[in-house]
Amino acid sequence: MKFTKMQGLGNDYIYVNCLEETVPDPSGTARKISDRHFGVGSDGLVLILPDEQADFRMRMFNSDGSESEMCGNAARCVGKYIHDRGLSDQEEIRLMTGAGLKILQLNVREGKTESVRVDMGEPILEAERIPTTLSGLQVINTPVEALGETYSATCVSMGNPHAVIFVDDPDSFDVHGIGPVIENYPIFPRKTNVEFVKVADREHLRMRVWERGAGETMACGTGACATLVAAVLNGFSERKATLLLNGGPLTVEWDQETNHVFQEGPAEFVFDGDY
Repeated sequence: MKFTKMQGLGNDYIYVNCLEETVPDPSGTARKISDRHFGVGSDGLVLILPDEQADFRMRMFNSDGSESEMCGNAARCVGKYIHDRGLSDQEEIRLMTGAGLKILQLNVREGKTESVRVDMGEPILEAERIPTTLSGLQVINTPVEALGETYSATCVSMGNPHAVIFVDDPDSFDVHGIGPVIENYPIFPRKTNVEFVKVADREHLRMRVWERGAGETMACGTGACATLVAAVLNGFSERKATLLLNGGPLTVEWDQETNHVFQEGPAEFVFDGDY
């Protein structure tokens, strides 16, 4: 199986062009190929497929083999792969995902994609649709308990569930202790991603993420989008801000007119290989 390793802000996945390759067991392959000691090493596996309703389709599997609906960093990398490898010469790509259709705007210079802006669609704020087991229209500052402490979580879905928790210092916070407890907290029937966030000012947020099925990663595009939405709902930030993730900065905007969330950032090739 030929593959390409790519990363967006350090959030690295193995990409397979399934217009040419076949992956009969993507869940099992994701577990094996993602292993950083015995495999290639990645946060998961991404399949690039044909689609009848869009230009292409993306399926993504976490390093534990579970399938996730959407990943913003992976979507940007898919856009770069499609254009720079000659699968399409378009600078706007319609990509079908498990979270629905996403529109990718490619910033191309001298034939190469330098960055990608992704229309992530409208945030989902209804408690049942996120999903949570809670009632009500929105889940803002609901208490969750982990390791003897109580935290306030604001929940948002960007096609996949997120619990955003504002803390004093994400860099010293026990992400690896608290993250998995909240990921599996009983109010989240499909588990959840967890973001730990500090508001530096109204246009800059510092974020670490514990990803459902993968653990802490260098970056999470959907998590950055959910974080901005949560910050706006809590009155902490403007509707456009820079999110500083472990892997670098990501620009996120929640457009008031369309209610869509947009994220823009880099995508990079790492290497090609056979597995």
